[in-house]
Amino acid sequence: MAKELKLMKGNEAIARAMIASGTDGYFGYPITPQSEVMETLMAEKPWETTGMVVLQAESELASINMVYGGAATGKKVATSSSSPGISLMQEGLTYLAGAEIPCVVMNAMRGGPGLGTIQPAQSDYFQSVKGGGHGDYQLYTIAPSSVQEMYDFVFDAWDIAFKYRNPVLILTDGAIGQCMEKCYTRDYVPRWTEEERRAKAPWATWGKPANRQHNIITSLELDSARQEVFNEKLQKKYREMEEHEVRFEALNCDDAEYIFVAYGTSARIAMKSMELARAKGLKVGLLRLITLFPFPKKEIARLAKQAKGMLCVEMSAGQMIEDVKLAAECKIPIEHYGRFGGIIPTPEEVLEAMEQKIIK
Repeated sequence: MAKELKLMKGNEAIARAMIASGTDGYFGYPITPQSEVMETLMAEKPWETTGMVVLQAESELASINMVYGGAATGKKVATSSSSPGISLMQEGLTYLAGAEIPCVVMNAMRGGPGLGTIQPAQSDYFQSVKGGGHGDYQLYTIAPSSVQEMYDFVFDAWDIAFKYRNPVLILTDGAIGQCMEKCYTRDYVPRWTEEERRAKAPWATWGKPANRQHNIITSLELDSARQEVFNEKLQKKYREMEEHEVRFEALNCDDAEYIFVAYGTSARIAMKSMELARAKGLKVGLLRLITLFPFPKKEIARLAKQAKGMLCVEMSAGQMIEDVKLAAECKIPIEHYGRFGGIIPTPEEVLEAMEQKIIK
């Protein structure tokens, strides 16, 4: 598979990147606005070219447990869904995190609560970044803001997943999933041989040899003392992610007096709002968050020392703002602006909110 420049949807980019990154299996269930992921995989028939397994499960519950089973063997196994479907996957995700099994999950957020709307939103921040299932666990969460990043972040996600033995969540929304942009593809990464897989995942289960010595994959531990030791191990792993894997993009922040903080589609809108503000002579910057866990706490704290105020732009009622306020230690005014229920704000609305809430 040679590199190409193509026009494609964000959902199509995810699917094509799964094939190109040497993914072994995809188990999913259709739900708007991300159904094109499976549709693209079915159309491409990668089982005939790369050996990748693609299967439509009977539900989201089934698909995440198929991921559990396949990924437990040390293979690259992925799934995707949208907000209500991700809600159904929460039990499986906490099991995967508890068993330290690497996998990749994509969530194309839509408006809620409940079945809500099929239009884009960013109201799954609590569920995704805070860990919607039970227990003290975290998913490495990365937020693309373009079709190109939808493609590229699949490769990054596999690297992180196996480096830390942890599920990785690509958190996007229906707008990026459905929009069409040019995208540069990458050369095909061959699937691991059996020898490579055993070397990269020595923890994986390989069946029962005659001597019955084999790896056991489980998240169950009935001894409280041992469970506490294991939880401490997990927390150490998450701290390592916070130390080494934080990603963000600071635009015009060096001289900024006021800063937008946003991710995904909201960051694209805020970027235009920043340009409009600069045209008016206002020193406005944008901190685009790329990783939501680990959260860019240090950068927000640094910018809070120089800026006069921050506006969190989210397509929700305000979920990320809590983390921004904690990171900034409330040293400056921090306000929220967002539309929700599937409505996307305009750059002009966002700039007006900055002027009214922060600049005044």
